[in-house]
Amino acid sequence: MLIELDGISKTYEVGTQKVPAVKSISLGIDNGEYLAIMGPSGSGKSTLMNIVGCLDTPTDGSYKLKGREIATLDDDDLAEIRSAEIGFVFQTFNLLPRMTAFQNVELPLIYGRGERGKRVERVWRTIDAVGLRDRAHHRPNELSGGQRQRVAIARALINEPSIILADEPTGNLDSSTGEEIMQIFRKLNDDGNTIILVTHEQYIAEHARRIVKLLDGAVASDTTK
Repeated sequence: MLIELDGISKTYEVGTQKVPAVKSISLGIDNGEYLAIMGPSGSGKSTLMNIVGCLDTPTDGSYKLKGREIATLDDDDLAEIRSAEIGFVFQTFNLLPRMTAFQNVELPLIYGRGERGKRVERVWRTIDAVGLRDRAHHRPNELSGGQRQRVAIARALINEPSIILADEPTGNLDSSTGEEIMQIFRKLNDDGNTIILVTHEQYIAEHARRIVKLLDGAVASDTTK
């Protein structure tokens, strides 16, 4: 099992009040799955994604990634997991504006201090995978929204992570461009990548092979197509 969530809860303290965001969620996610987490605003889906992405810690419960209990890890271990095991794709792209598409994709490898020649080869291979070779030397403001999201996907893939976490990846795109992006995710999953997609749109969730619906911080349904 790639991901094991057992009784995961998260409660935030707002002044003197305690506000539960997720409530006793238990899920298992296998290697190679394509899972959509969906629900209305306030259902807890972003909180759950942040926990899975090691960006936040649960108040209660157990989270194991590849058999490792995340609660026992220190900040350096968590940073290593975020770098090596998890690729993030966000709604707002989060690209560095002064860097070209190539440089944005290369950046995680620079932090890893890999050999330059092998690094360049891997960047080109990843850029080719999202169909952007002819735009590799353009900066984000010279790219369309769909092209910028392709760069973000390539950057998420560059370290060959165990999991790709995508938070509303088509939220800033028109429906046609969004469909193109979803086809990229489908191909990545067909190639063996594990994808966890967060969305509030049913038609986007339908691209996944399994849909987990949250309501008021708890799992309302878990359906495999």
